Amino acid sequence: MQLNIGGAETHVVELAKELKRRGYYVVVTSKGGVYVKELEEAGIKHYVVPLQNKNPLNVWKAYQRLRNIILTEKIDIVHSHARIPSFILGLLHKRMKFPFVTTAHWVFNTKYGLKYITNWGEYTIAVSDDIKKYLIDNYKISPDKIKVTINGIDTEKFSPDTDGSSVIKEFGIEEGDRVITYVSRMDEDRSLALKQLLSILPKIQVERLRIIAVGGGNDMENVRSMAEEANRKMGRKAVILTGPRTDINKLIAPAELFVGVSRAALEAMAAAKPAIVAGNEGYIGLFDKSKLTVGINTNFCCRDCGPSTPEKLRADIESFFALDKEKQKYLGDYGREMVKRFYSIAKMAQDCIDVYDIALKK
Repeated sequence: MQLNIGGAETHVVELAKELKRRGYYVVVTSKGGVYVKELEEAGIKHYVVPLQNKNPLNVWKAYQRLRNIILTEKIDIVHSHARIPSFILGLLHKRMKFPFVTTAHWVFNTKYGLKYITNWGEYTIAVSDDIKKYLIDNYKISPDKIKVTINGIDTEKFSPDTDGSSVIKEFGIEEGDRVITYVSRMDEDRSLALKQLLSILPKIQVERLRIIAVGGGNDMENVRSMAEEANRKMGRKAVILTGPRTDINKLIAPAELFVGVSRAALEAMAAAKPAIVAGNEGYIGLFDKSKLTVGINTNFCCRDCGPSTPEKLRADIESFFALDKEKQKYLGDYGREMVKRFYSIAKMAQDCIDVYDIALKK
């Protein structure tokens, strides 16, 4: 729908860049956002299309504009990554007969008839096994029309060698500060873990704890109010709200610990940062080898893992900072090796190419 901070958005950018590197001609459409610059710097054409909501006028404009782009650019295959674009492209697919692939990055509300405005294309790519099950159970998609892929992570960009000095200087982080970084869209259906973290921050028994919270969204007013209250109680600027940023690798670099879910958690792990995996969907906790299976099966989104609570967060944060440096480093190193083994960009792109080849042959 757009290219602001978010896991699906970053997935699209990394996929587009890898496909171009392999010799494909890639065109991306969205409402626009902070990641457009990264696409254009990679030599990938981006068209602004009003795909961000169900406003009938925007839907009509998007329908016409997408049709013209497909014809003008001589597109061979169309790959959609969100519900509204998929609905509009589903209508165009019936008329234009192009090969049509969709990716399911999340589970959607199927109430109030919303199930019937969702189009999953001829073939669907799911980013985890539990999303595949959701598609089969709720949309009766045949299992042989679904391929499970991963969120590919750039382990060179997200690396323990990333220089975070510019962020340290920008936000006045001092030697001895204990930094937790949180990255997510600050929407109401994404911001639970951060709000829980802000609510318990003054009670956490860790000296000089600071939070760098990255992102923006429709819940930002509530988040900002809670951050100001936490800072007031602590008598210092313990919480830093950066707003939407694309230099996520640098914002992660000063952290000793990461809190969040999904792609953002994997990016932090790639940078060898220990992570507490927690979000609106549930709670996995401080990630180690024992959490690998549940992490992979839920795409690190915590679905059906029990709710995230302030008490769980506080306990895991205090337990982590009580560990000696060697054990903390082990958790970081294990997370990076896990990402390199299971979440490469090359595998993500090849999964998509395999589906494209099937769709094109059909």
